[in-house]
Amino acid sequence: MEALINMVLLTFMAVVTIGVIRLKSLFAVVILSGIYSFLMASVLIVLDAVDVAMTEASVGAGISTVLMLATLYLTKHEETPSLHPPTVAFFLALVTAGLLIYGTLDLPPFGSADQPIHLHVADRYLKTSIRETMVPNVVTSVLASYRGFDTLGETTVIFTAGIGAMLLLRGRRKAAAPAKNNSSAAADRAPKGDEETTA
Repeated sequence: MEALINMVLLTFMAVVTIGVIRLKSLFAVVILSGIYSFLMASVLIVLDAVDVAMTEASVGAGISTVLMLATLYLTKHEETPSLHPPTVAFFLALVTAGLLIYGTLDLPPFGSADQPIHLHVADRYLKTSIRETMVPNVVTSVLASYRGFDTLGETTVIFTAGIGAMLLLRGRRKAAAPAKNNSSAAADRAPKGDEETTA
């Protein structure tokens, strides 16, 4: 049953990916990207990686979607036509996909219990995490204690990306404000000029 659910979710993700490639509306692409992240979070839940699923749902389907929509508010909603054919990009994508698939050939079978992580690290975490960290949840102890610096780095990257996006959007809004004020002032002066010309 778990394999069937994963196949259905992965099929939906493939359909969404094709939609992202084919659509020209950037608004639709952003919404589909949020749906893709939500589907990815669902796959991670099925794989019992709830902590990663929560991060994917909050960052991928939540914060990233909001930032993209805020960016579209200040930019165009339609994709600019490309000046070059997509042949080179398509070729590079195929090469990258081939290298990634080739890299998975040496991986152990999916779900096998004799993997190194299950024979050494995971067993130690389950036996000693509560005593060493005083945290009753093993996943929390791994993320906040054993992998504390890694989690801090991930949080810093997300925070920095959010601050950078806010600064970019703020700068663009400030640049757009004088242009809007100048156009409004020109519109206010136009009728007066017409009346003087008529007189």
